[in-house]
Amino acid sequence: MAFRALTVSKHRSPKSQILAMFSYLGVLCLISLMFNDNGDDYVRFHAKQGLVLWIWGILAIFSLYVPVLGGFIFSFSVLMITLFAIAGVVSVLFSRAWRLPFIYQLASLL
Repeated sequence: MAFRALTVSKHRSPKSQILAMFSYLGVLCLISLMFNDNGDDYVRFHAKQGLVLWIWGILAIFSLYVPVLGGFIFSFSVLMITLFAIAGVVSVLFSRAWRLPFIYQLASLL
């Protein structure tokens, strides 16, 4: 997977780091969206990608109702969501904004 950085690494406030980290922890991405009171683009970038991952997770749960292929779709989705979330957390730890493949394109539509 090729992760392209959106911005150059620079010092971020602890609040921005924490909110960006919440973005990749499931439903906590909503906290990042709600409490981004100063309109920080860094937090918004991560929150939008996290929101796409969370919506994908919700859709993966509904895929369990599909006969035969539902279990496979769910397992694949959980694996990919986990890998993307780990990559997102790592990018936050490095104070970067990596464009996650496919996720960034969907997040840019939000």
